[in-house]
Amino acid sequence: MWTNVGEGTSAAERDIEAILARVPRWQGVPLRYRPVSGGISNANWQVSAGAAQDWFVKVPGRGTEMFITRAAANEASRKAQACGFGAEVIDFLPEDGVEVFAFVEGFRATSNLDFLRPSVRGNAVRALRAFNDSGPLRLTKTVFDMIEEHVDQVAAVGGRVPEDAPFLMRRCAEAKAALLASGLDLVPCMNDTLAGNFLIDADDRVMLVDFEYASNNERAYELALWFDEMAFSDSVERAMIETYFGRWDPAIEARIQVLKALADLKWATWAMIQDAVSLLDFDFYKYGTWKHRRARTLFHHPDWPRWLKRL
Repeated sequence: MWTNVGEGTSAAERDIEAILARVPRWQGVPLRYRPVSGGISNANWQVSAGAAQDWFVKVPGRGTEMFITRAAANEASRKAQACGFGAEVIDFLPEDGVEVFAFVEGFRATSNLDFLRPSVRGNAVRALRAFNDSGPLRLTKTVFDMIEEHVDQVAAVGGRVPEDAPFLMRRCAEAKAALLASGLDLVPCMNDTLAGNFLIDADDRVMLVDFEYASNNERAYELALWFDEMAFSDSVERAMIETYFGRWDPAIEARIQVLKALADLKWATWAMIQDAVSLLDFDFYKYGTWKHRRARTLFHHPDWPRWLKRL
């Protein structure tokens, strides 16, 4: 349901109306808006002036400034647009961290089921590769930086910590030492390859959205996190590694297995921060517990020592 500016009654509606009033291009323009579902960090809105072009407005959620650098996210959004796989960036309010995009018509967010289709997987690999090859961002933050930052933040907000946290961090330290010794391939990464951050149209063309966590990071982490989220079979993962890198070899696969564990540890720790500070209606503790369990599966895997040696 659309709401006209000036008619909002809830706190969220008053917040979005105050933000819309600060966008220079909309001064004096009658607007209406409605919420867009999806996302677990922000409030998203579709805004219309009754013309052909609608806009998508992303409003930062409470506490997200702890782990999102909004200027870096906007830089990454513009890179994605420039390489042909991102939505058009219309405006950015740095004081609020609010991004305004052209509303993408004819595309929808994917689900995990969409990635059962080889055409979607292949197009998504090409989109990710184009973004990863788009040139360095100003912000470098590796997965190790993220985990270490989140551990400190959990302590600062009084978030919940698993009983085996010392073991998890020992494994993280082992992986960090091995990956740094092998050398990192730092490239722009989304660092958030959930299914909902890929859009597809009727022809399975793919667009990338949501670059809030983007930074220069280890290239293989982009695939590792994506594989974590999609639960692909081993054969599909190998085919996608070959599509992305032009070849498959055991060293790349080992690298991705190690990074999968780190990705789950990163997001599990992030979830414990959100569990303590977020006002969104989402069970962050359940989400984080699930991520911790998946990280343990790989940290306890009998091949863990072998993967580290193959890096």
